[in-house]
Amino acid sequence: MKRSLPILGATLLAAALLVPQPAHALTAAEPETAFDDFVDVFWDDSANYFFTYSDHQIHPEHAHGPQGGLYTDYWWEAQLWETVMDVYERTGSTDARQMIDDIYDGFQTQYPDFRDNDWNDDIGWWARGAIRAYELTGDVEYRDDAIEMFDFIAQYADTTYGGGIWWKNVDIGDGERNEKNVATNATAVYTAMRIYAATGDVSYRDQARTIFSWLDANFYVGGKLRDHIEGTGQFVDWDWTYNQGNYAGAALEMYLDSGDPAELSRAVAAVDWAVANLTSSGTFLFEGVDDTGGFKAILTRNIRALIDEAGQTQYEQLLTDNATQAANHLNSAGIGAYDWTAPAPELGTTAIQSLAAAASVAVMSQATPDGYTGPVEGTRVYEAENTERSGVISESGQSGYSGRGYIGGWIGDGTGATFHVNVASAGTYELQFHYAAAAGVASRALTVNGATTPLSFPATSGWGDWQTRTVTVSLDEGYNRVDLRVDSAAGGANYVNLDRMTVAD
Repeated sequence: MKRSLPILGATLLAAALLVPQPAHALTAAEPETAFDDFVDVFWDDSANYFFTYSDHQIHPEHAHGPQGGLYTDYWWEAQLWETVMDVYERTGSTDARQMIDDIYDGFQTQYPDFRDNDWNDDIGWWARGAIRAYELTGDVEYRDDAIEMFDFIAQYADTTYGGGIWWKNVDIGDGERNEKNVATNATAVYTAMRIYAATGDVSYRDQARTIFSWLDANFYVGGKLRDHIEGTGQFVDWDWTYNQGNYAGAALEMYLDSGDPAELSRAVAAVDWAVANLTSSGTFLFEGVDDTGGFKAILTRNIRALIDEAGQTQYEQLLTDNATQAANHLNSAGIGAYDWTAPAPELGTTAIQSLAAAASVAVMSQATPDGYTGPVEGTRVYEAENTERSGVISESGQSGYSGRGYIGGWIGDGTGATFHVNVASAGTYELQFHYAAAAGVASRALTVNGATTPLSFPATSGWGDWQTRTVTVSLDEGYNRVDLRVDSAAGGANYVNLDRMTVAD
């Protein structure tokens, strides 16, 4: 059962220094307005289901879900359900309360037997959502369904790779066709602990403890979470906000039960690693489209839980800054997109996926507003490996870089990186590029808000010899787009490794 526990000691909270400054937030009215706009665009009340795309058309690039992909797929709808619960929990919206029931009715209509899904993580997300819906509404149907779903996926745990639940409920034991991952197992830990809290059945706590111990021993590496294990026991390391948040939520559940500060310190370290490595100037980064478009909301949801349930208030500002970024970059229809640091495209020009749009609604509901609506500058440090890249690879073979690595190998015409920069006031700023150019002078085209100038990077003595190339530019108040690309028409390119860009007064 849950109980109130002391917060983690200050010596373990050094990550607070990573939170972007100065403080910003959003207005109290914005979360509910954003929710209403999201519902207007994506919700079909005749089907009790969300559309996959804002234009209510089937797109072949993501044609998954009911009616050939017109409506969101199994996993996406579970995430949108959690978004609605975020809204209800934080705003008490009567519309959101009704939608908790309506969404579940729509899900059961489209998927009469939840077992008709090969993916245990998909089922696990509905189990997690159902136990949360029970906590919010008191409806025992949700509790009972959460138990049934969890029990179904839990039977696919075995001793292969030392423990854990298989990702799929087919191809069990076949590491070439199946795997074990954070997505399936961290979510299962959360659900099992919440079922234990709801029922008092210690077998669920025991299962959660067994899964978490295996997960912790195999996937947690100094705050960073590995993604999955496959084959004959090979680990695959993919850096996702999704994994960091899922593990943090599981570790928090363990701490709330045991009171062991080491478990809370692991939850904190997982979030800290994400803040240090998976942000762009302090805002959680653009991770892609389709499934990855909704990953950030899973991390921020678990950060909210760390604040509320374990007193980790050092993250309050992080959430409000991210929420303000999301709020500032909604399009004219009030819809967000894949990158919180850049303006969302207009619906008349681009069909936006509902999962990504919901992430903006979620973080705005998770944050605590204080009325600020201006630009969020954050740290003003933009790690190159976290930029929006085209034809550019991320590397980490040379020492002396910051963050997770740097970008290199970009020599083809048009390849490069885009930095989404936000500043509080218009004016003249320095762009400081931390780079290495051991092959000789490298040339690139620098484009700031559509105006292009050539930019050369002087040769360095080696690839580990990092230098700074500074250029002065004019930036607008609020959003600015900065592109650094190879432009063959502007002259020779040559190779250059780029570590980061810093914006300075």
